[in-house]
Amino acid sequence: LVLLVPHWAAVIAGMFLFLSWTCFSLPATFSLVGAALEANRHSMGVGVQSVIKRLPIMITPIFGGMLIDQFGIINGVRIALIITIFLSAVTILVQRQLREEPKQEVPADERWNFWRILREFNRPMRRLLLSDILIRFCERVPYAWVVIFAMDYIGVSGRQVGILIAIEMVAATLCIIPASHYADRHGRESFVVVTFIMFTLFPISLLMSRSFSALVIAFLIRGFKEFGDTSRKALIIGYSDSDRRGQMVGAYYLVRDSMVSTGAILGAYLWKLGPALNFLGAAALGATGTIFYVKTIRQNRQAALNDLKKQLEMRRTRWK
Repeated sequence: LVLLVPHWAAVIAGMFLFLSWTCFSLPATFSLVGAALEANRHSMGVGVQSVIKRLPIMITPIFGGMLIDQFGIINGVRIALIITIFLSAVTILVQRQLREEPKQEVPADERWNFWRILREFNRPMRRLLLSDILIRFCERVPYAWVVIFAMDYIGVSGRQVGILIAIEMVAATLCIIPASHYADRHGRESFVVVTFIMFTLFPISLLMSRSFSALVIAFLIRGFKEFGDTSRKALIIGYSDSDRRGQMVGAYYLVRDSMVSTGAILGAYLWKLGPALNFLGAAALGATGTIFYVKTIRQNRQAALNDLKKQLEMRRTRWK
């Protein structure tokens, strides 16, 4: 679409179509992980899927940057789009070879109802959703301006931007599996907190960067935000009802992404006022989400401790 119609409206429509596949695949992926693996292996299951997905992302940014440097922004992007169309066609052909067993029709009263699913969210899932929304605002506000800041304000080339993105992907890939392994063994909440901290630190580190070397550090921090993202997804799987996991995951991401989509508008407004305000505003949102989630963890642990005390008191009463 973008290749045939070189207009900003086509770009927006193309982005909508491109991003739609994630909306369709996430509930199915989470349901599959939840059904196929034990609860103490959900983080690792999500982690393996994330690593496989990121392998091509580690390689292609360098080639994309080289195409832009060699042929210019317009021609380089067009060549990249042609290559992308070819790879997408190959992917569709491969997916058509997959077959799934037919499922029984779901009863009418069990079909998806958005408001009913939202009411079924337990308290930890609702608070995780709110924290996640704030953190994703922290990511979305500066998202479109990161490359512009790096190229126009710091003066790096398109190829160097590609290298930075590849560094980010390598850092993310290297930390996903070990973090997922230890999260399944030692608890996931602390790993989610680390991820939220990395989201918060990235815009600050970007604002402080004045050279390519400093940008490398900033993009390493951006890569390490995946440290606990598999733990966050595993928590969502665990909080969801096993019989309606796909519906609950879909509702979670519908609420989150619908609200966070406005972050791009906020980011554009703040960018007009200056990069510093954009990045610091994003960091403030990230800090708010992180603090809120830390308080949530403490409240959940206190509630669990109180429940344990009540159970002990009931047992003592029975013994008497």
